[in-house]
Amino acid sequence: MTKRVSIVGGGIGGMAAALACSRAGTLIELFECSQEFTEVGAGIQMGPNVVRVLEGWGLKEALSRVAAFPERLQVRGAHSGSELGALRLGATAVQRYGAPYATIHRADLHSLLRATLTGNSDVQLNLDSELVAFQQDASSVTLQTANGHRVRSDLLIGADGLWSRVRQQLLDDGVPVSTGHLAYRALVPQKVLPVSLRSQQITVWLGPQLHVVQYPVRGGDWLNIVAVVKGHMVGDIEYWDHTANVVKLRRSMAQTCGPLRELIHAIEHWRLWGLSIRPPARGPDEFAKGRVALLGDAAHPMLPYLAQGAGMAIEDAQMLARVLQEDSLPVSDALMRYANARWQRNARVQARAIRNGEIFHATGLIRWGRDIAMKLLGERLLDVPWLYRGPD
Repeated sequence: MTKRVSIVGGGIGGMAAALACSRAGTLIELFECSQEFTEVGAGIQMGPNVVRVLEGWGLKEALSRVAAFPERLQVRGAHSGSELGALRLGATAVQRYGAPYATIHRADLHSLLRATLTGNSDVQLNLDSELVAFQQDASSVTLQTANGHRVRSDLLIGADGLWSRVRQQLLDDGVPVSTGHLAYRALVPQKVLPVSLRSQQITVWLGPQLHVVQYPVRGGDWLNIVAVVKGHMVGDIEYWDHTANVVKLRRSMAQTCGPLRELIHAIEHWRLWGLSIRPPARGPDEFAKGRVALLGDAAHPMLPYLAQGAGMAIEDAQMLARVLQEDSLPVSDALMRYANARWQRNARVQARAIRNGEIFHATGLIRWGRDIAMKLLGERLLDVPWLYRGPD
């Protein structure tokens, strides 16, 4: 019998789950609380582990039209400006891991996934459908939305992000906590920047209690910049697109090297995001209970210091589709198999991202040791084979 799947959340994780599960032969009904499908303008890095999944879904050509494929990742000292280390990407990534390393505008990836679902009679996308509650029993899950819809399905997937309502009802394990880090984000057409500031590679600037990441998106025509500094959010911490005070950002970067200051000063419009987190997953019970499972940030919110937030959601979607293809498995058993397959890898990525944040922002002797190690080991330190090879 064809399974009916309800998905809460229409972001990248929800769209990826809808696409993967529809390819596995299920019927999908997705519920998004917003009045339109949209993604806030920001970039995403996708390692070979992620690109390989998207290519397996038949999206290679579509991805090539909207993404950039940097040849190199460079790490520089934010104060000295000197290169600390570099990692070859491009053809080297393809040779090592079977797929390239890509950088993409978040909205472009979201649109690509949604376009693939358009016209699919097995997928129904619902806007303005905020989850109120759900109930599950031995045979089904019933979802209730704020606009009065009650929908019964075989299983429910919570892909509704860091502040997930599905997680709140399923686990009741509290709310995310602030990291004390603020992320300033900007997207700018490269043609409006001075030639010296344009770039087709990924550059990571490391400084005491701050770091900056820049990389091309939209086929290389735009530059995405994220600057992370210490600070606490004023306003709604759940909202991730606040107006930023550019004066405060420039003040935070006052002691950095000339090229980095020039980049920061060349951009007038920034958005602000206060970073919050949960501890790394501690077991499969945090991913699934009965006929309800969590996916992406709802299950394992990621700090952006390993560039794998969207990537882990896409990997989740691939595994979810795989277990749902096994018709002989009861739904609850299939979801527990999904949870067992994903929680340890996601916990490892969560922990590595948290650790990277500490290393990126190191001060004193730790910072000195980091820079020396980077110069000595370079590519060996920057490559992450266990991650880029994909899950077992």
